[in-house]
Amino acid sequence: MKKISITIVTIFILTSLSFAFMSSGNGKDQQLTTALYKTGITIIDIRTKPEWQQTGIIKGSKTLTFFDEKGNYNATDFLNKLSRIVQKDEAFAIICRSGNRTTVVSKFLKESGYPRVINLLGGVKQAAKNGIKFEKYR
Repeated sequence: MKKISITIVTIFILTSLSFAFMSSGNGKDQQLTTALYKTGITIIDIRTKPEWQQTGIIKGSKTLTFFDEKGNYNATDFLNKLSRIVQKDEAFAIICRSGNRTTVVSKFLKESGYPRVINLLGGVKQAAKNGIKFEKYR
């Protein structure tokens, strides 16, 4: 009986720690896995419209371009639009094609008062390898 109680307590602690890590949105860089996706975290796809049309988007993600097709950006416009999707203290994740743009943008967002932004490493390329499903961009 004592052994079963210890096992149950251990499972409970490990599950709690895992859930706390996933739901904390601590702003760490990480890959988009099915476990993270299933937490329901808001995912913002910062790619361009042609990229969304080419590969589709992650189901439920929000589309908000940061860099245009020529590499230009309007940070003020992006932040205004972002504030309609997430709150500054809310955990959310950003994704691009390979992770290069989100590395830059996540740093910018942290400096702009979004401490819980998560840079999804490897972008949609890695997410697809991790079994994340995509839907057609409309």
